[in-house]
Amino acid sequence: AAEHGLVDDVIDPADTRAAIARGLNALRDKRTEPPRRKHGNTPL
Repeated sequence: AAEHGLVDDVIDPADTRAAIARGLNALRDKRTEPPRRKHGNTPL
């Protein structure tokens, strides 16, 4: 997995809770917007 770039970090099992908390805190305020529509429906 590391050869393919799928591993970001290797953590000590004792640090698992802190690593998860950091990841969740980073995502807490993330807002995503739906993609804009390129074309509307044309009335017939």
